[in-house]
Amino acid sequence: MAIGYSFGKENADSGWFRWLIPSVGDLIFVAFVGALSCTALSVRLLEDAGTGWHIRTGQIILANHAIPQVDPFSSTMAGQRWFAWEWLYDLVAGHLESVAGLNGVTLLTAIVIAATFSGTFFVLRRNGTNFIVSLILVLLAASASTLHFLARPHVFSWLFTVIWFSLLDGATVKNFKFGSARLSRGQLWVMPPLMVLWANLHGGFLIGLILIGIYWIGASWRWLRLKEDRIEDVLDKVRAGKQARQLALVGAGSLAATFVNLYGWRLHDHIYHYLSNRFLMDHIDEFQSPNFHGVAQRCFAILLMLTFLALATNRDTSRRVGTTEILIVLFALYSGLYASRNIPVSAVLLVLVIGPTISTATLQTMRRLSNRDHTEPYSGVSPLFLERMQKVELRRRGHLWCIGATVLAVWIAFHGGTLGPNRLMDAHFSSSRFPVKAVDYVKNRNQAGPILAPDYWGGYLIYRLYPERKVVVDDRHDLYGEEFLKAYLAFVHVEPNWKRFLEDRSVGCIIVPRESAVASILAVTSSWRLVYSDAEADVYTRP
Repeated sequence: MAIGYSFGKENADSGWFRWLIPSVGDLIFVAFVGALSCTALSVRLLEDAGTGWHIRTGQIILANHAIPQVDPFSSTMAGQRWFAWEWLYDLVAGHLESVAGLNGVTLLTAIVIAATFSGTFFVLRRNGTNFIVSLILVLLAASASTLHFLARPHVFSWLFTVIWFSLLDGATVKNFKFGSARLSRGQLWVMPPLMVLWANLHGGFLIGLILIGIYWIGASWRWLRLKEDRIEDVLDKVRAGKQARQLALVGAGSLAATFVNLYGWRLHDHIYHYLSNRFLMDHIDEFQSPNFHGVAQRCFAILLMLTFLALATNRDTSRRVGTTEILIVLFALYSGLYASRNIPVSAVLLVLVIGPTISTATLQTMRRLSNRDHTEPYSGVSPLFLERMQKVELRRRGHLWCIGATVLAVWIAFHGGTLGPNRLMDAHFSSSRFPVKAVDYVKNRNQAGPILAPDYWGGYLIYRLYPERKVVVDDRHDLYGEEFLKAYLAFVHVEPNWKRFLEDRSVGCIIVPRESAVASILAVTSSWRLVYSDAEADVYTRP
């Protein structure tokens, strides 16, 4: 046994071993990239029609070398001021679609999602969580997040959340070491420049400010409650004071960085009015509280139970959950239960907080089982084995497998999704979710007037029909506003005066789901004529 371990340690320390042998985190990255870009899951990433208008917005920016200031897609809001507040993502997505098609867009999403969860695994094991617990928690968080595995800019907020937690946690934990090098608090100053990037990619930059605020509260509370009875407490109080001051400065710098955007303070005002509008929050599906009958929501519920269990059973003074961790858990619980769109960020934050606690409790239990009376045999996984695996995992430095997988996937995407005679990537909007054939019919005919379809199809129509045709509505709810959406919902639900919605907007063509209430009423309305029908949608025009 001693000879075998010596050989394993020698190989683990050798340079080629550390660079060439993949870590578990590397394998997680490769698995996510491959599964999300080279399987049917790539179609799953395109189940949100909003991807369509993001792509076309980016291509408008590329063509005009300017950000659109008014809405270019809708007949309803033509000439109205529009906040393209995720313009940087639009620019990248538009360019990728131009050179690699939808394969390029889904590959970008796959890489960001892979980096998010492999990064989560990396932070967990860096903080002392054994690799088995880390793997289970990451898979659980990823399963809970599948609800929003979509090619939209929100996935960047997931990745930035992991980066923010890693920087804040690493720079504020006493005597924290990353491998053999101490993580410097000076690295917190990368946050303001990164915040400029985040603020122009997605409105989730607010999460970063909240996390900085939470860590500042934790450091300030520690500074206030520590007494100066012992020399250790005096030194700890000094450290806490320095942390609080630095976090305050970094937070102020990050807040200022959010104003480095195309709209300045107006972006913050726009986001505030959008998120504080009760009507919109109560009627937009992704802002609804999670329905725990779904598989992803059930995985999130398991994470919630694990969180309560970890907090209730935490007895290890070296892993004591403090004020900062409690506040992060409360924030994650509230945001995840408030709106289903927040589940991915909430799940990631929960596993990052509870991972070390669960790992410590697991190892203590295993040690008790393996050492009971020193007589009874223990057939489970040895704690020593887990500790050795942890050390081997931390020695992996090259991540060549991640780089190689990314380069190969990019090459395939930029060559039509094929590798030799095999087609490995085929990202497309699913005909079972979108009115593909109905739009083909409309595209090939010169239908007069703007086209009305459900808001959740609007982005797909923009992708297929812009610039020749304009839509009446799509899923940019912050653009259309409360009054318009009230009238739109009255039409969708066929309430009294539903016809007025069509007349006021000079609708020339309607594409509706075949089994919808609107389709049923249009079928018996003389002012509209059915011109096309398939399993997914009906197309109506004026006689």
